[in-house]
Amino acid sequence: MGALLLIASSSAHAQSRPVSPQEPPSPERQDHRLLLYNTHTAERIDIVYRRGDQYISGALAKLDFFLRDHRTGDVRHFDPRLYDILSDLTFSIGHPDGEIDIVCGYRTPSTNESLRAHTTGVARNSLHIQAEAIDLRMPGVDTFKLRQAALALRRGGVGYYPHSDFIHVDTGRVRQWCFDCPASLTTGD
Repeated sequence: MGALLLIASSSAHAQSRPVSPQEPPSPERQDHRLLLYNTHTAERIDIVYRRGDQYISGALAKLDFFLRDHRTGDVRHFDPRLYDILSDLTFSIGHPDGEIDIVCGYRTPSTNESLRAHTTGVARNSLHIQAEAIDLRMPGVDTFKLRQAALALRRGGVGYYPHSDFIHVDTGRVRQWCFDCPASLTTGD
């Protein structure tokens, strides 16, 4: 409730060796970082969640808590491939260090049913319930552009909610939808 959660992995910086401008970091040592803001809890997290091809279990646990169902406080382990989608998305739009506003992370089945009863556009078997989906926006980035970049990744489902100004990404099958959009956007571009 207005609390600020800032979690940063300080040891990630201390253990990294300096890299000259001409030498890109080697893939096995490359840090994968996310900067997230939760629009419901006003918490922020700046965290390295993967080093090279190794996920950092402590960082994943912190992200799971950060993306908890804010209505109930329940936490579920997220599919870490979702974090890779977020990281790749920021990179693909030219904002690799950009902050992502989280509109929705994990939802309990009861939260999902409550949302279905009071709003439109909520799927009965939402992947939010499985901790395999995130709704997001990025400050200063056009949401339509964000949608296009997510579609280009071809790494799961992409939903576009222009009237609420967010997109949905998930680790399910590759598909797309546009909620309450003109026909040109619901069938693809």
